[in-house]
Amino acid sequence: MTEKKNLTTNQGAPIGDNQNSMTAGLKGPTLLEDYQLIEKLAHFDRERVPERVVHARGVGAHGKFVVKNSMKKYTMAHFLQEEGQETEVFVRFSTVIHGLHSPETLRDPRGFSVKFYTEEGNFDFVGNNLPVFFIRDAIKFPDVIHSLKPDPTTNIQDPNRYWDYFSLTPEATTMITYLFSDEGIPASYRQMRGSSVHAFKWINEEGKTVYVKLRWQPKAGIVNLSTDQASQIQAKEFNHATRDLHEAIADGNYPEWDLYVQVLDPADLDKFDFNPLDATKDWFEDVIPYELVGTMTLTGNPENIFSETESVGFNPGVLVRGMLPSEDRLLQGRLFSYSDTQRHRIGPNYLQLPVNQPKTPVANNQRDGAMPFKQQTSSINYEPNSYESEPKENAKFIEPEQEIRGDIAGRLIAEKPNNFGHAREVWKRYSEAEQKALVKNIADDWANVREEIKIRNLRNFYQVEPVFAEQVAAKTGIELDKYISDLK
Repeated sequence: MTEKKNLTTNQGAPIGDNQNSMTAGLKGPTLLEDYQLIEKLAHFDRERVPERVVHARGVGAHGKFVVKNSMKKYTMAHFLQEEGQETEVFVRFSTVIHGLHSPETLRDPRGFSVKFYTEEGNFDFVGNNLPVFFIRDAIKFPDVIHSLKPDPTTNIQDPNRYWDYFSLTPEATTMITYLFSDEGIPASYRQMRGSSVHAFKWINEEGKTVYVKLRWQPKAGIVNLSTDQASQIQAKEFNHATRDLHEAIADGNYPEWDLYVQVLDPADLDKFDFNPLDATKDWFEDVIPYELVGTMTLTGNPENIFSETESVGFNPGVLVRGMLPSEDRLLQGRLFSYSDTQRHRIGPNYLQLPVNQPKTPVANNQRDGAMPFKQQTSSINYEPNSYESEPKENAKFIEPEQEIRGDIAGRLIAEKPNNFGHAREVWKRYSEAEQKALVKNIADDWANVREEIKIRNLRNFYQVEPVFAEQVAAKTGIELDKYISDLK
């Protein structure tokens, strides 16, 4: 027979009555001395932490990653050295722009983040389903997100705002060709690819450095929704992607993704008509081939959404030995911003939470702050020190020196911006059906967009590919020739 459990206060004291407040007599006022009442209400008042500014709506899962091909020729990262090596992971998929309880049928990039609990500490993969982003410099990030967020005076997302921003930010054009394809609405998280977006550096034991991009390919295939299909689903269900992932795992239909790496020799950086470290540019597979690294399988749903999915924190700078950030300007800003978000949301000791803490021991001199439940206990909280038993730095873990050149200045990235040529390559690689879907999705989104904003965007599209602009103009009833004579 199962032993009956007592309901208790947070202090562990058994509760005799959890349904009736203490009052001064049957008709009297409630008493402040009712500790259980005060504790219960006070905690309830604080159940929510600030939602993420971006990636608020998310779903998480536990799983494992298994190496299929050793990467030791490229990186000294321990968890990628031998075929068959297994690493525990936690994954969080998310939408980007909309709030915590928004529909999962909205057009939006999807976040694709994986925390690897490796034997040398944590490694965070922090990417999106789409292979590029709107901007190439982190200083622009608040602006592009503000344009996509609801209008601060109406609290309604307004296409006039983000299309106005896009029209004046030509570097966003390639992202538009991806986001307004049907891939802008994935059918499910199980059928969604992932990309690091940024290039990183991998360094092997000999000190050789290469640039890499990482790609996740779903074994279930990539499946997207048309706007009509999304509308039909949203009329009945706005949690469809979360439900799909949770039920698949619960039923033992474990989702899988293959991880691929693209490798670029630093000596080849200048051989392209664009900067390969620019986050608005893709590395096409037919130009820089994919190499299989391994397979990730998701096998467990969270036991508690708040303590796992909502409390997990990622940062693209959380890397292990043999990995370094590249010089990508957008990436460089994210190295600060992502962890700073979690310090604000969850607290300075968010890395002590089980979902965030590494499986390896942590030994440093960081102490205190709010809620340090994994407090280090040594009385020696400074370094250097003369105590033999205390942890010391180890020179063998110093990364090889990396060359850097240039003058300090705040300046436009003017070298090979190629704002439209890269989008042209995306357009050319689309099938006729994909091109038609892109045109339709843009035209539909322009229903209430101001004429002058449409024209500015059409001028950008014309520089991508004249037929692209012509088709969008025809769909929206605009006489394109009146506005592009100077571009011919």
